Amino acid sequence: MMGAVPRVLLLLPSATYRAPDFVAAAERLGVDVVVGSEEPQTLAAAMGDRALVVPLADVPAATDAIAELHSRAPLDAVVAVDDQGVIVAAHAAARLGLPHNPPDGVGATRDKAAMRARFARAGVPQPEFRVVAPGDDVAAATARVGLPCVIKPVSLSASRGVIRADDLAAATVAAARIRAMTDGPLLVEHYVPGDEVAVEGLLRAGKLEVLAVFDKPDPLEGPFFEETLYVTPSRLPGPTLDTITHTTARATAALGLVEGPIHAELRVDDGRASMLELAARSIGGLCSRALRFGAGISLEEVVLRHALGLSLVGVAREQAAAGVMMIPIPHAGVLERVDGQDSARAVPGVVGLEVTIAPGRPVQPLPEGDRYLGFVFARAGTPAAVEQALRAANRALRIVIAGSS
Repeated sequence: MMGAVPRVLLLLPSATYRAPDFVAAAERLGVDVVVGSEEPQTLAAAMGDRALVVPLADVPAATDAIAELHSRAPLDAVVAVDDQGVIVAAHAAARLGLPHNPPDGVGATRDKAAMRARFARAGVPQPEFRVVAPGDDVAAATARVGLPCVIKPVSLSASRGVIRADDLAAATVAAARIRAMTDGPLLVEHYVPGDEVAVEGLLRAGKLEVLAVFDKPDPLEGPFFEETLYVTPSRLPGPTLDTITHTTARATAALGLVEGPIHAELRVDDGRASMLELAARSIGGLCSRALRFGAGISLEEVVLRHALGLSLVGVAREQAAAGVMMIPIPHAGVLERVDGQDSARAVPGVVGLEVTIAPGRPVQPLPEGDRYLGFVFARAGTPAAVEQALRAANRALRIVIAGSS
């Protein structure tokens, strides 16, 4: 039973962007936070039971560590802020008797082949696909799904290792490039044309509540699939948005997900929606800062309120249009500096700019890269005005990168 002051364990991978926003949301709610991370906190000795080393790559050991903490200092919720912690969170919440998603369903969100198989069994619209085991020839699978195709690793996220191929020779080259990043199976999918959208949602007792639908105004046609612009509300027609919501709900049910945030990616063509991927967590990076609910409530606060069983009455996304630009990395090398930041911040409608890679650090674009240079945020009266502001801010930036690889 929840104590006078709710107590939440936040699973914070060492590389996450999201720790400050979740901790700030917890402070706003007056919630006691336990920081669970792979490495000991700097002030771990002074923090006592407010810090816990959680080996996220070892699910049984991580679950045992959380259960042992719970036995002496009970928790009211376990929340994973990024992909790396979602399976541990599901197993731990199940062990502790807290609301949770079935661990096998969460596991399927971390394995694209398992996800595709579940969608296929449930009849969820998705691309034609084949799974290629390590060492197997990708050409046969490519011939069966048809060209053009998209080849991707089953276990990486954020578009890393996702490559389009328009012929069999290109498919072979793409597979070799991806296998240099990971030794797991590959997924070969028929390329689905159309507009791409992202859905941010919250599951409550198995019912999907859509919090936002983001348009992605820049075409994502390959050969790589670097996301840039997210703008909400969507400018797609109402019936198409209904189809997107229905397809996303079918996908969550196919995976067996019932509680907590979800982030889904779909392609839409001529009113038809096709499910690309679905994650059992909220939107990644700093993109959540584009969303505000009620009286300035953040997405992280919505997630924590749900996890702790606190009221969500009246929580709806603000009426203003909003968006985020994920600043692309133009080429590999070492980041020297990002000029023009003051000019970018001065663009009407821009409300924030965060460069998240420090000068002197190596940078790598997709498909090998695993992060963006930073994020620009905008709000305005219309989605078109938001898009215009984000593009203008990005044009104002001058990214100086030394060397190449």
